[in-house]
Amino acid sequence: MPVRYAPGLESPQPDEAETIAELIQALRRISETTFEDYGHAVRSVHAKSHGLLKGELRVLDHLPPTLAQGLFARPATYQAVLRFSTNPGDVLDDSVSTPRGLAVKVLEVEGARLPGSEAEASQDFVMANAPAFAAPDPKAFAKNLKILAATTDQPQGLKKVVSATLRGAEKVVETFGGESTLLKNLGGQPNTHILGETFWTQAPLRYGDYVAKLSVAPASPALTALTGTEISTSGHPDALREAVTAFFREQGGEWELRAQLLTNPETMPVEDSSVPWPEAESPYVAVARIIVPPQSGWDEERSREIDDGLSFSPWHGIEAHWPLGGIMRARKPTYEDSVRFRASHNGCPVHG
Repeated sequence: MPVRYAPGLESPQPDEAETIAELIQALRRISETTFEDYGHAVRSVHAKSHGLLKGELRVLDHLPPTLAQGLFARPATYQAVLRFSTNPGDVLDDSVSTPRGLAVKVLEVEGARLPGSEAEASQDFVMANAPAFAAPDPKAFAKNLKILAATTDQPQGLKKVVSATLRGAEKVVETFGGESTLLKNLGGQPNTHILGETFWTQAPLRYGDYVAKLSVAPASPALTALTGTEISTSGHPDALREAVTAFFREQGGEWELRAQLLTNPETMPVEDSSVPWPEAESPYVAVARIIVPPQSGWDEERSREIDDGLSFSPWHGIEAHWPLGGIMRARKPTYEDSVRFRASHNGCPVHG
């Protein structure tokens, strides 16, 4: 049976505020560096978008009571915006292959709002293409981020060489049935089609009366056929963007949004986001469908509207999906600082 939400599932560290201040400082350093390079403020993480899509999220009928919670409490159709990205804070050639992200903004969602998002009406889900986060908690993430901040302004040529080497190492690991989160995060992410990826929230959130992690997975045959398909980045610095544009020029696609309920706090920790929750104990179950019709997968006008004009945060939403754990708590002030930086340096508002 799923575990009911209780405040005691969270246990903040006593020095968490100091750690979050370090995170804000490191992310601000990335933003300042890239602003000097581009003359335009971009996100301090996930700066480069590869797909900017508009579609619908349809909550499924006949969900059991444990899954019919929050946004998914009853069948409904919502407008949604999807932003596919890669995780660095600088805009790199796609031959520097890094983990991918997907942010989903569900529009006009009713319900009591999370603190700081009272003026909004969206429910955001921020995801990456791995079931667990690269660090267990904010303190470990701060150490990793300092290294990333120090390498933000390194020459792309060096990053391309390092990335190619790491991709080769990752292939060796995968040949023997393994997978290295470290290699992928450093630049060894395989050059696969981004539309074939599965994405996870990595950290948990309230799921109404319960607690869950969420996932978005390809569902329509044309998308599932792209899973694991490699694309060439040679001579194509925007290969992923080109692939998304080519796909949606001809056809639409569908994804399943799935929920994994917390059933065992010992094997499914809330505070340690680096631990994948065992699917043998609690499988991911479809609760909604995301449907995107044929359209422009990416263009300059849509980039100004979504990349510059919108922000995505797990703290944009309703109380029924309150973000949980240290990584999620750290995201609130760090994302807010990034939004303020972009708004002040680009001279235009950023909406939730």
